[in-house]
Amino acid sequence: MSHKITAAEALVKCLEAEGIKTIFGYPGAAICPFYNKLIDSKIEHILVRHEANAGHAANGYARLTGKPAVCVATSGPGATNLITAIATAFMDSIPMVVITGQVCTDQIGRDVFQEADITGAAQPFVKHSYLIKDAALIPETVKKAFYIAGTGRPGPVLLDVPMDVQLQEIEFSYPESVEISSYKPKCEGNKLQIKRVVETIKEAGKPLICAGGGLFNAGAKDLLQSIAETANIPVICTMMGISLMPHDHPLFLGMIGMHGKSAPNQAISECDLLILLGARVGDRAVTAIKNRDDLKVIHIDIDPAEIGKNLPVSVPVVGDLKAVLTQLSEVIERGNNVEWISYLQDLKARKSTPELHKNGVNPAAFIDKLSRLLPGKCVVSADVGQNQIWTANNIKLNGGRFITSGGMGTMGYSVPAAIGAKSAVPEYEVIAVCGDGSFQMQSMELATMLQHGINVKVIIMANNRLGMVREFQTNNYEDRQTAVFLDGSPDFVKLAAAYGIEGEYVNEISEAEKALKNLIKSDKPYILQVKVDENEKSVI
Repeated sequence: MSHKITAAEALVKCLEAEGIKTIFGYPGAAICPFYNKLIDSKIEHILVRHEANAGHAANGYARLTGKPAVCVATSGPGATNLITAIATAFMDSIPMVVITGQVCTDQIGRDVFQEADITGAAQPFVKHSYLIKDAALIPETVKKAFYIAGTGRPGPVLLDVPMDVQLQEIEFSYPESVEISSYKPKCEGNKLQIKRVVETIKEAGKPLICAGGGLFNAGAKDLLQSIAETANIPVICTMMGISLMPHDHPLFLGMIGMHGKSAPNQAISECDLLILLGARVGDRAVTAIKNRDDLKVIHIDIDPAEIGKNLPVSVPVVGDLKAVLTQLSEVIERGNNVEWISYLQDLKARKSTPELHKNGVNPAAFIDKLSRLLPGKCVVSADVGQNQIWTANNIKLNGGRFITSGGMGTMGYSVPAAIGAKSAVPEYEVIAVCGDGSFQMQSMELATMLQHGINVKVIIMANNRLGMVREFQTNNYEDRQTAVFLDGSPDFVKLAAAYGIEGEYVNEISEAEKALKNLIKSDKPYILQVKVDENEKSVI
């Protein structure tokens, strides 16, 4: 039964009907009608300190729940500040519904105060967008937004709602489902192609699975491990696939790519069959794959546009990974591959002892110690730069979750994403790892943690450099370093203290274990400032 309410209230009720418990945002005049009605809802609103971080927090929340998360901003600069977060979610296929206020409909196109064509500006980075000019269409449009964001290849959907539209009264009734004639994502894989997959695996002597972030999106993590174990196929992963397999699993080798480990890169150069699962094989991963006539490739992905885009494919399968792997698990045969697996296990076992540094902490040794102390239920959110590579290559999770910005490589991602993740799974230990450059893009979110009681821990790898750019200049521009020096940066432990947050310094590896134990046992936000040599390399 329908009844009349304002469109702003209808928007809140739509979110409630979708089961939304938490949203991340930053208000302004054009979105105030929505916020006024949000007061009467049980939905928790988390006030970030910059709109981009509302998007990153929703990103982290969505990754841990597997469902579309919501962020909100006002018109003009509020909306445009969200674009980087929208692009970050789009590149990594993260489901989000982004709600922005807009100036009144009769003012659109007149360059009034805080007007911006956000649907136009964000167009390259959204799965779809709506400028809602008819208030009566809000329930159906919101339902479509969640459906589009969360099905097929997930991604962000933008809803831009003018202020006067929010104030109009409508008959409210939320649809149970929607049909979109032009959008019908495929689920199950073609049965003939599934049969070809099984035959191709049977013929292979050195098969290898490359696991990507799409497996998380599909909720197919357990199926991956089950199929790998049944067919006895070793597994490597992209950066977005870290933590899909337990690190100590005998079939798991590690991360591939230009910043990956030698064992998985060696495996991919020697395999005769590569099975790509939910991996788009971006440029950083492709470097590990040499074009070989003898290499067969099976690529399973929800998005047909990704299959064969970066690598020639022998057996393509379009479909939802959970559905396709369920089909595959029913017919796949037990594999042998004993010599191949033994050879790869020997490669993985060749460990180099991290060198001791006189001028700071070896990052590999530090992240290794962090891994040993983390509980099984944990989330590690890595930023972008050298800290991302140190963490990705050396974190050893056996049950936890690793998240980072992959495709867009967005600095300033780790802390707000960790806030989102902790909000989704408050029982988990959630740690953000960042550099001293990236932390200064997000340090204001310490206030968000305190205000909302979100106990995220932050590790800052401090080398007083924009380390990845410095390294690039060293390697490619005859070490002519410019614009990479972070002189003027604060003492981060003292900065944390100004927020009322405890922290400590780690200046040498002997101090690491005690400091990490203090960080993990704290029931409040905590900061570690870790001294790293200014000339440290990414891969160590």
